[in-house]
Amino acid sequence: MIKNMGTTDKIIRIAIAGVVAALYLTNIINGLTAIILGVLALIFLATSFISFCPLYYPFKISTRKKN
Repeated sequence: MIKNMGTTDKIIRIAIAGVVAALYLTNIINGLTAIILGVLALIFLATSFISFCPLYYPFKISTRKKN
């Protein structure tokens, strides 16, 4: 698996996941909305930690800096 995510991309995804978690924990979102956003937040976290976004791959998008 080729890494295709840069540092800024990963930070933004982790921040979005944090916001979703905070909204859930403060009961601002609940029900189906919380489930959908929670799953999206987990996907964001997973892709951030492995530095690979499957949606970027078919379009040959990479936010990593070239060496």
